[in-house]
Amino acid sequence: MPANSQRDVEQSKKALATWLSGKLDAEVTLGEFGGPGATGFSNETIIVDATHSGQTEKLVVRVAPTGYTLFPDAAFAEQYAILVTLAAKTSIPVPTVRWYETDPSVLGAPFFIMDFVDGLIPPDNPPYTMDGWLKEASPELQEKVFWGAIDSIAEIAALDPSELELPPLLNGLDAQLDYYEAFMLGVEKSGEELAVARRAFDWLTANKPEDDGTVFCWGDSRVGNVMYSPEGDRLAVVDWEMACYGSPSQDIAWTWFLDRHHAEGMGAERLPGFPTREAMIERFERLSGRSAKAFDYYEVFAGFRFCVIMGRLAVTFKAWGLIPAGNDLGQNNPPARLTEPMLDSLRDCRPLPTSRPPHP
Repeated sequence: MPANSQRDVEQSKKALATWLSGKLDAEVTLGEFGGPGATGFSNETIIVDATHSGQTEKLVVRVAPTGYTLFPDAAFAEQYAILVTLAAKTSIPVPTVRWYETDPSVLGAPFFIMDFVDGLIPPDNPPYTMDGWLKEASPELQEKVFWGAIDSIAEIAALDPSELELPPLLNGLDAQLDYYEAFMLGVEKSGEELAVARRAFDWLTANKPEDDGTVFCWGDSRVGNVMYSPEGDRLAVVDWEMACYGSPSQDIAWTWFLDRHHAEGMGAERLPGFPTREAMIERFERLSGRSAKAFDYYEVFAGFRFCVIMGRLAVTFKAWGLIPAGNDLGQNNPPARLTEPMLDSLRDCRPLPTSRPPHP
């Protein structure tokens, strides 16, 4: 979904071509700006053909947001550092970053440039459960795609955070609860009622699970943030804006909640090739060597965070005139409708373990 950008495209093309010419020591001409609506809904993403020295290559330009931000902190420099670190120190496939520029005089904000990955992404709009290449694929290919995301989460969870040498990120459950509470308060001060999110937050603070260790978390872990070949092979793991340090259960629970959102949350059937919750947890534990025993808690945590994000989107849509001021999107949305029944079933009970200890 595009951001409300007022970029002067021709001026930006000229400035970027000059900048790239200096980096490549050759005159660069640029094609038309493209991408996800030419601008991303969080960070701006531009896809452009760059011609130099008799050849043309496709580049992806990721630009830090300058006005609207979905999250209170865009963590833009951190995203760059994560991509570079994972490429250098792990086998997790990520896009290759070529350059990073902090000077805002070129494009109006810091940006980094990556090689283009020619892959398929399970769509969000319309959801992959309702239309698109993945819905039309065979159950066998659907299953392979799902495991590509789960295997990525397992590989990430298996990493030793102390060896990654990443910049500071949100660290641990308490820090994340504090962050999302402040996020929620900001949305509420803008006039949105977040009754389900507030109820979830109260339950989460009253029912914290035992410490089950700390891992590096992808954050926005889901099938829609993996790029695939037509045969379903994993090509790249993308979108690290929500990366943090947290529980081994956190990423896998977010993935499950997001798939529920795209299926029952949208009134659609889950894809027939997607494995069960139990099979997903078993494979994650076996491959990562981590336990997902706090899965129930972190599924509620996923619902809470998504409810707050939807509230923020409602505030923005109203500010842009995309929906009427009295619209109840901030409260009446799929994440809230999925989270409220979970809270009804849990009441004041502490979450129960949902899986056995990790596999040896």
